[in-house]
Amino acid sequence: MAELRNCPMCGGFFNYTGLREVCHNCSQKEEDLYQIVYRFLRKRENRAATIERIEEATGVDSDLLYKWVKKGRLHRAMFPNLGYPCDNCGRLTNKGKLCDACTEALQSDLRTFEAAKEFRESILQQDRATYHADNKKK
Repeated sequence: MAELRNCPMCGGFFNYTGLREVCHNCSQKEEDLYQIVYRFLRKRENRAATIERIEEATGVDSDLLYKWVKKGRLHRAMFPNLGYPCDNCGRLTNKGKLCDACTEALQSDLRTFEAAKEFRESILQQDRATYHADNKKK
């Protein structure tokens, strides 16, 4: 079942079905802009262009370019300098939500947390040791 939403670009109403995040008219405009960017990138001298260079040459907003890279419409294999910002630090990445440096830092923090947790558990195990006293009457 479709739900009624406002288009984030023009503010008009449209039926959201899960396929497009904008209305039909804005979707057509986005597709036209995509074709402009793709024609620009198909030229051999522009294949190594950065997001800033593409934005400057075509006039397409960088947020739209990031969206296309994230969705896989502009492939990193064909255009090596493209990416989208890491959700944590803002550095460009091309897979997932975090860049490699943030992923490694997060994994390191998790390893440290697990080691500290194991250490606390071992201390608790030592404190739970049971000693039996001999209650022999003399």
